[in-house]
Amino acid sequence: MKEKNNNSGSIKNGGVIAAAALIIIIFAAALFFNGGKKGNNISEGVSTNAGSGTDRSESGKNVKKSGKKGNEPLVGSEFALDTAITVMLYDSDNQEILDGALALCSKYENIFSATFPESELYKLNHRTTQTVKVDSELAYVIDRGLYYSKLSGGAFDITIEPVKKLWDFKAEKPSLPDEGKLSEALGKVGYENVEVNQDTVTFKDPDTSIDLGAIAKGYIADRIKEYLVERGVKSAIINLGGNVLCIGRKPNGSDFVIGLQRPFSESVFETIVVNDISVVTSGVYERYFTYNGKNYHHILNPADGYPYDNGVLGVSIVCKNSIDADALSTTCFSLGAEKGIELLDSIPDAYGFFILDDYSIKYSKGTEDLIAK
Repeated sequence: MKEKNNNSGSIKNGGVIAAAALIIIIFAAALFFNGGKKGNNISEGVSTNAGSGTDRSESGKNVKKSGKKGNEPLVGSEFALDTAITVMLYDSDNQEILDGALALCSKYENIFSATFPESELYKLNHRTTQTVKVDSELAYVIDRGLYYSKLSGGAFDITIEPVKKLWDFKAEKPSLPDEGKLSEALGKVGYENVEVNQDTVTFKDPDTSIDLGAIAKGYIADRIKEYLVERGVKSAIINLGGNVLCIGRKPNGSDFVIGLQRPFSESVFETIVVNDISVVTSGVYERYFTYNGKNYHHILNPADGYPYDNGVLGVSIVCKNSIDADALSTTCFSLGAEKGIELLDSIPDAYGFFILDDYSIKYSKGTEDLIAK
């Protein structure tokens, strides 16, 4: 484990709710089209604001598209999965392929959303029997979520949903949950109460419910990549609200260079060079509100129902599959820097940046090799 001091300012809470979560800046010859205007560009890149979770909210609206011109990618964007979605194809001008990639987001929202009444997960959480046959993809993601819940010793727990419902990070006048309701909800949390056997999910407690907001977007990114690769795409970037997955390299053979956002800022604390890999960040600045001078963010501790307060502002994970990067970013944040780095050091080809509340940075083994020279 190595540490770097990166202290250059204090936190600015600014406003009640952070409208943008993590900002990952992808340095590439690309434009993010916003009503015909260039998005927030830093250097020659594209700035994208990230949301969090898979709650349904005006999905599929505000679709933006740009035709491919010269070396610029073919770009499509929309709002789905409760966040901004962007897909950039560097080596294809096939609009049908791009549209198909974006359409997958709506398909999976109908599986993984915890708030949309017609989704598979919502129906599972509102079941009338404790053994339920479900969509095979939902079963798989729940099973992976249980794996990381166990791996973290419950610090990451996909059954946090009863507690999560009590926190409203979008409220105009946010407040803390009622202590009695919070205590009752905590009694319903426990990943040990869920079992998956192929396409069947069994609950030991009728009050247990599941939230996949910390893992589903990663799975969806992997499926979009699979869809694109099957159609001959060899160079692309998938950005599901900051869950970034690169396909191959840029057409000229060079790697993608990705900037990692400095918390509560639009500046970059590190730039990394990657190809055919995923980069996902979890942090206290994604969704939060300030109440009586204290910052309350959306990464909740299953032990007490309150946001984690462990000295970590953000964790960025780099690994091959986005589902693992997604789950590991929250898992490692929840574990804290020391235990999170210990975990990453035990997982082959998984790397992590931990930015602490004094803005120093700690790295898991091998992570510094990814930094742009």
